[in-house]
Amino acid sequence: MSFKVVEAFAGIGSQAKALSNLGIDHEVVNIIEWDINAIYAYDIIHNGPQNLDKYKSTPKEVLIEELSKYQLSSNGKEPLTLASLSRLPISTLKRVLEAIRRTRNLVSITDVKAKDLPDEIDLLTYSFPCQDLSISGFWHGNKGGIDRDANNRSGMLWEVERILMELGDENRQVPKYLVMENVTNILADRHIGNFVEWQTFLERIGYVNKVYNLKATNFGVPQNRTRTFMLSVYVGDNQDLRSNIETFFVENNLENVRTNLDKDILDEYLKIDYTNAIYYAEAITNTPNDTPSRRKIFNENPHLVDEDGRPNAPIVRTITTKQDRHPNSGVILHDLHIAGKSQFRYLTPRECFMLMGFDESDYQRLVDSNFKNRKDINFLTNEKLVKFAGNSIVVNVIQAVFEQITQIREQYNI
Repeated sequence: MSFKVVEAFAGIGSQAKALSNLGIDHEVVNIIEWDINAIYAYDIIHNGPQNLDKYKSTPKEVLIEELSKYQLSSNGKEPLTLASLSRLPISTLKRVLEAIRRTRNLVSITDVKAKDLPDEIDLLTYSFPCQDLSISGFWHGNKGGIDRDANNRSGMLWEVERILMELGDENRQVPKYLVMENVTNILADRHIGNFVEWQTFLERIGYVNKVYNLKATNFGVPQNRTRTFMLSVYVGDNQDLRSNIETFFVENNLENVRTNLDKDILDEYLKIDYTNAIYYAEAITNTPNDTPSRRKIFNENPHLVDEDGRPNAPIVRTITTKQDRHPNSGVILHDLHIAGKSQFRYLTPRECFMLMGFDESDYQRLVDSNFKNRKDINFLTNEKLVKFAGNSIVVNVIQAVFEQITQIREQYNI
């Protein structure tokens, strides 16, 4: 029987990618994602090009009416107003609506009720927004964390609690497995009380929890990125099973995994062959203007590639939602000599995707399905593509967590 999955805060679907990599017979029965950019990108990556023939004669007013039923966002931060939705080109409206339908997207988690979900969910993943948990968020005034009354993005964690409670109230089975991913700052003094409260709730309704801090380099990806994961396994009131699962986690601690990366592994990720027209164009796009602030970025960030075009570092820093910033993941020297431009570039979105564990073909699907949104500007801009990667989960890491689910299923028939 197919393994039924719900991806909450789905982003571009690193969870679905990991399950596919493992060859697990699964079905993503629903995703939950409100950002129209990520909605479209997820659909293209996992379902391929869209066929919009069915919308040929659909008036814009009908598309707006359909989409206005959902709480959508154009930036992942605040809801899209009806006026803003109405200003979107009809080509964008068609693609977003088709993406929602093809992915069975329930859109905003605040609107999702237990009755909207299918019976017998095997796995619910929830990588809720980290902005109000992260250290950088704190410095920008986001101090609510995951407080219940914070009314912020990271507080969306408690919507997951609400849905699980609704399932219980309806005498329906909660998911057999839950997988959480977020920044390690969730374990900081400011947030640990809330996180312990969340774990206690899950234990009370029948889950065994295992918290991991996992680093991408230990799973074969040359990126200095550590994130907190929690795998929760439903055992109900079966104390023997609870004990067995707790023993499993002690004997199979993913924090003990170590991988020695090849010193030249970045060769597989960095696209520095500028005789390739695509890589050349992407390098140009990601080369900043020669300004004092960019010179400072050059001087204060790791040089990933030296003057000879050879990787100069074994790993990159954490992929964030922006590369034109300090600190960033690292800079790459080049000799392309473009007037007014720097002699270095940032990581390209293609490289960022690959350093998050996606295949180059996944990224190319987005490029091939990009379209002009307005004023000859691509819907999926360079900045949005980098943001997708920075907000995602390293596929190889969550894949290791899913492998533990497979082992538990086989060993304990859960």
